[in-house]
Amino acid sequence: MLELIDEWGPEKVVMVSDRRTGMKGVLVIDNTALGMGKGGTRMSPTLTVDEVARLARTMTWKWAVSGLFHGGAKAGIRSDPSAPDKEAVLRAFARRLANEVPSEYVFGLDMGLTENDAAIISDELGRGSAVGLPAELGGLPYDQLGITGFGVAEATDAAAQSSGLTMQGARVAIQGFGAVGVAAGLRLVALGATVTAIATSKGTLVAPDGLDVERLVSLRNDEGHGDEVVAVYDDPSAHHVPDASAVLDVPVDILVPAAREDVIHHDVARRTTAQLVVEGANMPTTPEARAILHERGVILVPDFIANAGGIVAAAFSMDARHSAFATDPDRVFASVSATMRSNTRTVLDESARTGSAPHEAAWGLAQDRVRTAMTLRGQVTGEAR
Repeated sequence: MLELIDEWGPEKVVMVSDRRTGMKGVLVIDNTALGMGKGGTRMSPTLTVDEVARLARTMTWKWAVSGLFHGGAKAGIRSDPSAPDKEAVLRAFARRLANEVPSEYVFGLDMGLTENDAAIISDELGRGSAVGLPAELGGLPYDQLGITGFGVAEATDAAAQSSGLTMQGARVAIQGFGAVGVAAGLRLVALGATVTAIATSKGTLVAPDGLDVERLVSLRNDEGHGDEVVAVYDDPSAHHVPDASAVLDVPVDILVPAAREDVIHHDVARRTTAQLVVEGANMPTTPEARAILHERGVILVPDFIANAGGIVAAAFSMDARHSAFATDPDRVFASVSATMRSNTRTVLDESARTGSAPHEAAWGLAQDRVRTAMTLRGQVTGEAR
C-alpha cells in the first residue's frame, strides 16, 4: 500500500472488519485540498484496497475538473451485494467508520449499493452521512433518476459536436446495462442516436438496425429480468451472443463502456470501429489502450469528465440540508447537462490545442486546481495561481 502514496495522496486509509458478520472494508481519503472527502461506496466480492485507492484518486480529479469543492475519496466492502446478510454487513461497515463519517467523508452510491442502502447508512450514522437517499427521506435518488447516465449522454453529444460526428443515426454500443447504461441509452436515443448493441453479465445483444431501448428497460425493470434482458428480448432482428465482451467488437460509431474497469485493452483499442469512446464507467480503458486510441484519432472522453453527472447530483444532495430546491430534479438535470457539455468541450479543446490525449489534458486541468488549493492551504510550497 505504501507504494501507492505520492504527492497527491492518499491522506488516510482506514481498513475495518467485523468478526460477527465477517465484514471487511476500506475507506480511502485521497486528497481533501478542495474540501471534505466525498465518493461512492462499492460492494463487491472481489474488491481490493488498490481498486478503492485508484477510484479515490479518480474522485480527486473528478471533483477538481468539475469545479466542485469536495475532496477525492472512496469506500468499499468485500461482500456479495446479493447475499441475504447485506444489511447487517453494511451496518457493521458504517459503525466501524463512525469516527470518519460524516466529519471527514460522506457516503455515496457505487456498484452494488442502492438508494435503500443509503437509507440504511443514514439510519446507522445519522443525517448527512450519505447522499443518494430515497426522495421519501428528503434525498435526491440520482441512481433511480438516471442522472449519471444522462450526463454520459450529454458528454457524448458534446464530444460528437466537437469532433464533427453526426448524432442523428449514429450507431452506439453500450457495455453495461445497469443504472448508468440504461439512462445513457434512453438519452442517446432521444438525441437521435441508434443503440445497436448492449451487454450485461449474461452476454451481448446485437441488432444492426437498432434496439428498442424502452422495451429493454421495461424487460429489465418492470418485468424483472435484470441482466437476463439480453437473452429474453423478443425481436427477431436481434441476436444474443453469450460473450459479454463481444459488445466491444460490434461495428459502431460510438462505444460507451459503462461496466467495469480495464475492459478496453490494447487489442480492443486496435480493433474498434468507434470514432468516439465515452467512459461511462470508472477506469474502463488501460493506459496502453488510451495511447492507441489517441494515435488512431479516436476521440476519448475520460471517465472523470463523462460520468461526473453523479457528483454534480451528489453536490446538490449535500446542499439539500440547507435548501429544498437542491432536490428539484429539473434543476439538477439542467445543471448536469450544462456541466457535462462545458467540461467535455473544455477538455477536448485543450487536447486539440496541445496535441495531448484527452486524459492528459483533463489531468492537467484537474491537477492545476488541486495544486493551487494545496498551495493556498500551505500543504506545499509555491505560489498559488
